[in-house]
Amino acid sequence: MLTTDPRYDVVAIGNAIVDIIASCKDEDIEELGLNRGGMTLVDPAGADRLYDAMGPATEKSGGSAANTLAGLAALDVQCAFIGQVADDQFGKVFAHDMRATGIDFDTAPRASDGTPENPPTGRCLIFVTPDGERTMNTDLGSSQFLPATALDEDLIASAAILYLEGYLWDPEEPRNAMRRAMAVAREAGRKIAFTASESFVIDRHGDDFRAMIEEGVIDILFVNESELATLTGEEDFDTGFDQVAANVPVLVATRSAKGAVASAHGERAVVAAAPVAKVVDTTGAGDQFAAGFLAGFARGEKLEVCLKRGAIAAAEVIGHYGPRPETDMKALMEKSL
Repeated sequence: MLTTDPRYDVVAIGNAIVDIIASCKDEDIEELGLNRGGMTLVDPAGADRLYDAMGPATEKSGGSAANTLAGLAALDVQCAFIGQVADDQFGKVFAHDMRATGIDFDTAPRASDGTPENPPTGRCLIFVTPDGERTMNTDLGSSQFLPATALDEDLIASAAILYLEGYLWDPEEPRNAMRRAMAVAREAGRKIAFTASESFVIDRHGDDFRAMIEEGVIDILFVNESELATLTGEEDFDTGFDQVAANVPVLVATRSAKGAVASAHGERAVVAAAPVAKVVDTTGAGDQFAAGFLAGFARGEKLEVCLKRGAIAAAEVIGHYGPRPETDMKALMEKSL
């Protein structure tokens, strides 16, 4: 076990993706056969088809864990990211955005020739309906080819918290890389945080997740209400929450407009959702909730304060397009708390 103080507060492993976001009508979701409000994996041809059907779009670097780090960096939390981009224009955009945000990102880009074996940088096509709900369609691209050999194990061991994105558990190669990263973090005496990401991921890999929970591998788990129900098979929220909390030291469950609940070592806290003047785009709300919570957790703040920070961060990102903060988050936190 390491005895040195951590260099980073959080190191995350996740999808390196550029979000392409456009407004749409409700009927467009039906006409295109999309999974309203959810995230669906698509192949490059499917992504091209949807891109052609989009109206004017905004391009912003995304990826769930990367978005969370952007929120943490905005709150002066020291972060680093591990994720796979291709050696193409979107890859350069993603790397620039991460570094410009103050996040260390040194994973070498992967060669790309547009073939299935060497795909371009990942992209997520996001359709936003008038109520602000986002429907995501993700071509993982090069993200799904993150190998264990790309891991900087010294970097992982130097972080107080290793944060893992559930979306990236689906492809085999990055899943193996994350398993190795967890072993490195555990050996170094660091904490492991995991976000379930989406119910479809739990449908496919729930046995893995439940085993990690029961074996005590996960120190901090983030889920939303739907993911919790999928994970436990319990329709009653409190029953499912208590079931998972019995095996996870810190459990955080978001409930959209109903706020959020967390438990930590026997303590339980509940907060209401922070007010939002107008819901514009819910993309990144869960990612930023995790950022706000972890910012407080990394500094040893009380559980309720960590939840409040999460709610404030989520409300900020819901008020504009894109999954990352556009406000002075330190000032917003000071004012709101």
